[in-house]
Amino acid sequence: MGTRLESVPAASPLAERFSAVRALTVALAAPLSDADATVQSMPDASPAKWHLAHTTWFFETFVLRDHVAGYRLHDDRFPFLFNSYYEAEGARHARPARGMLTRPTLAEVLAWRRAVDAALRDALPHLPEAAQALIVLGCHHEEQHQELLLTDILHLFSQNPIEPAVWPGAPKIPVPMPGPIGWVERPAGIAEIGHGNESMHGGESTSSTFLPVYSATSAFAFDCETPRHPVMLAPHALADRTVTNGEWAAFIADGGYRDPRHWLADGWAWVQAEGIAAPLYWEQRDGVWTRFGLDGRRPIDPAAPVTHISFYEADAYASWAGARLPTEAEWEAAASTYDPREGNLLDTAGPVEPRPSTGGPAFFGDVWEWTGSAYRPYPGFHAAEGAVGEYNGKFMSGQFVLRGGSCATPRGHVRASYRNFFYPHQRWQFTGVRLAKDI
Repeated sequence: MGTRLESVPAASPLAERFSAVRALTVALAAPLSDADATVQSMPDASPAKWHLAHTTWFFETFVLRDHVAGYRLHDDRFPFLFNSYYEAEGARHARPARGMLTRPTLAEVLAWRRAVDAALRDALPHLPEAAQALIVLGCHHEEQHQELLLTDILHLFSQNPIEPAVWPGAPKIPVPMPGPIGWVERPAGIAEIGHGNESMHGGESTSSTFLPVYSATSAFAFDCETPRHPVMLAPHALADRTVTNGEWAAFIADGGYRDPRHWLADGWAWVQAEGIAAPLYWEQRDGVWTRFGLDGRRPIDPAAPVTHISFYEADAYASWAGARLPTEAEWEAAASTYDPREGNLLDTAGPVEPRPSTGGPAFFGDVWEWTGSAYRPYPGFHAAEGAVGEYNGKFMSGQFVLRGGSCATPRGHVRASYRNFFYPHQRWQFTGVRLAKDI
C-alpha cells in the first residue's frame, strides 16, 4: 500500500488544498517586517519566520527528500535550523534560541517556500500513496502552525510598550449580554469517542503504521484521536455556552484570584509566584478592563467569551461557580452532533478575536475549551514507527486536553474527536472554559 503509485492530476483537490494552505500562511505573515518575523518573545513561542520555515522543512524532508528520486535540498544547513523536535532527524537548533536566527532572512525563507512548493506541485502527479498521505498530514500540521503563528505574534506584540496592532479591528456592533448559562442534561450511558479508523480502511489494524490514519483519500485524524472506544458517562450537564468576559470580571471582583479555596495547590502556587490577577493581556485602565489583541488594545467586550486563561484559572473559576470542568468524553459526546465547520473560525488573514454568542449551543470556534482530562493515550493507542511517530505520542505527559478550536483555528481543521493539549499554566493560546456539573 505504501509504495503503490497513484496518478494525481495536477489540478487535483489535494494539489488545490496544498496550495491554499501554503498561501494562507504567507498571507497571515504578510503584515510583518523582517524584525517582527525574527524575534522570539518567550521559549513557548516561536518567531513567525521559524513557523514559515519549519512547515517548509516538513514538506521538503518527509515528501521531497524521502519520495522524489534525485531531489536535492534547497540548503543543507536548513534542517538543523528548522527541525522542531524530531529526534530521528538528528540534532537541531535549541528551541529557546530560535529568535537568534537573524539569517536566513525572511525574504530567503519565503524564496525557499516558493521553491519547495514548486517542486512538490511538479512531483505530486507521480507521488506514491504514502507521500500523498504525508502531504495531507503536512497540510494539517501547517494549519496548526498557522494558529501558533498568530498567537505567537500576539504575545510578541504584547511585549512592545506601544502595543502595535497587526491589523485594524472589525467594526464593533453592540450585542446584548447573553442570559444566564443554560444547562444541557445528559443521562448515564455508554458513549463512543475517538476517530473511527474502521470506516477508513475496512477495519484493518493500524497499530504498525500511520498511513491509514493519515490517508490521502479518507477522513483525516491525528493518531492521538484513535482508536475509537467506548466510555461510560455518569449523569451530567454541560453549559450551553462558554464563560464570558463579563462573568470573568465578576469572578475577579469577588476576589477569585485572592481566595485559595477555589484553586488547586499547583494553581495557587502559580498565582502567587507569578502575581496572576486577571487573564493574560487584560489590564485595568481608568477603572475599565481592557484586553490586548491582534487589533491592539481595546475595552473588553463583556458579552464575548473570556480567553487566554490557563487550566488552573479555568478550574478555579469552575469551583467558584459551583461547577466543574467537563471531561473530554462528555465534551465529545455532546459536540458530535454539531457541525465542526460552523462557528467563529479562521478563514482568511484579518481580524481574529472571539465573538459574542449568537444563541443556541455551540461547540466549535471562538476559544479552545479546557477539559478536566489529562492528555493520555486512548486504550489500544500505538505511536507510528519512524520520525512521524514522534508527532503526538511522546507528549502524553503532564498536559490537559482542550476541545473545539478557536477563532485562530483554520475552518475545517477541527472535528469532534480533535484533541489539543497544553500544560496547565499555559495561556497564550485562545483558551476559554465551558462549565459542567454532576446531576
